[in-house]
Amino acid sequence: MVKIGIIGGSGLYKIDGITGLEERKLKTPFGLPSDNFITGKISGVEVVFLPRHGRAHDVIPSDINYRANIYGMKKLGVEKILSFCACGSLKENIKPGDFVIPDQLVDRTNSGRKATFFGEGIVAHIPFAEPFCNELRKVVYDKAVEAGITVYGKGTYINIEGPAFSTKAESHLYRSWGMDIIGMTNLVEAKLAREAEICYCTVAMVTDYDCWYPDHESVTLEIIVECLNKNSSKAKGLVKVLVPELAKSDRTCQCRNTLKASIITAKEAMPAATIKKLDLIIGKYLK
Repeated sequence: MVKIGIIGGSGLYKIDGITGLEERKLKTPFGLPSDNFITGKISGVEVVFLPRHGRAHDVIPSDINYRANIYGMKKLGVEKILSFCACGSLKENIKPGDFVIPDQLVDRTNSGRKATFFGEGIVAHIPFAEPFCNELRKVVYDKAVEAGITVYGKGTYINIEGPAFSTKAESHLYRSWGMDIIGMTNLVEAKLAREAEICYCTVAMVTDYDCWYPDHESVTLEIIVECLNKNSSKAKGLVKVLVPELAKSDRTCQCRNTLKASIITAKEAMPAATIKKLDLIIGKYLK
């Protein structure tokens, strides 16, 4: 049975209904994750939960150790990740309280975020035209519809640096590009999950209209927190029905063997130290 990872974003710091709770503090070759991993079971299915900003929400988007977070999920045997996040809407029809299952990403972050496990003598170029697992996306969308959630089955998520919200000029620019929602965290997670050969899907929970909307002049924390609380309740209910469904099926998507044709460095040229560091990620391809 497939083990499911759940990454909680703003407003989602714990998951209800997990039995046999255990905290796992992991060290990784890339440093410490955002918090301890919470392991247990939902409806008999093994799950691993991690709040990406920490349970106290004390880590800003730019400082999240994305590599340690995804590496930890891999180390704990996770094969599918549900990533929940708060986001702003750049389309009038996508309202606060709605959910979006994006199918595309655009990067507006800086190079300060570590977005690959590779380097230090080993090079890999992963395919990223479809940044989310489409098999996973379909199941998530279908179950959200069944749960009565107003949800959009596709959309483009633009990932900004943060932690500040957009200026009006930026917000209007992103709208002119055809972007649908805006957030600060998911792009790097998606890249690293693909390198780790883990299926990855974002459940984006809309909290506001960014700052472009005429009747919504600016994004305030008060507005966002109020909507976060409502979205969190819906997200927890969705997790309960999603986990047993996702665990039923084995993976047939390309996520499971992404690196098979992506590692370009010859084995004899790879530094021993880097091979050791990346053994969890690439070891099966070097035997």
